[in-house]
Amino acid sequence: MPVVISLRGHALRKGRHSEPGRIYLLTTVVRARQPLFSDMTSARLLIQELRLAHDCRLASSLSWVVMPDHLHWLVQLGDSNLDSLMRQVKSRSAMAINRARGVSGPLWQEGFHDRALRHDDDVLAAARYVVANPLRAGLVTRLGDYPFWDAVWL
Repeated sequence: MPVVISLRGHALRKGRHSEPGRIYLLTTVVRARQPLFSDMTSARLLIQELRLAHDCRLASSLSWVVMPDHLHWLVQLGDSNLDSLMRQVKSRSAMAINRARGVSGPLWQEGFHDRALRHDDDVLAAARYVVANPLRAGLVTRLGDYPFWDAVWL
């Protein structure tokens, strides 16, 4: 019988390496996959934190999409490491969203998934993949109809 290893929570951090200037595709999920970001206020509060991380030069946002229950974010790492970047975005967004909703408690699942793009990877294709998520999920038939995405190439 094959051994199955679950890559959850703290196990996602094992072997993670942050390289300044490297491009990463990051994904993080709302606790219990609740569709929290179907609410415009919650989605905008998360987007505000993505922009703050960009403005503080923690990472340069290349593209992102806020899906109802998760985030995809293509970044070039700046003056931070992956763990610090995601810890800041997740904790600040959780505080702001919980305050706006009048609730408390964890908002995000532990950990996050990262994929470092190689130098020969097509960054524009990765960005298109990120922003096309609402189309693939059947949330819209035209990308322009989905309000929670951005890419630097526009």
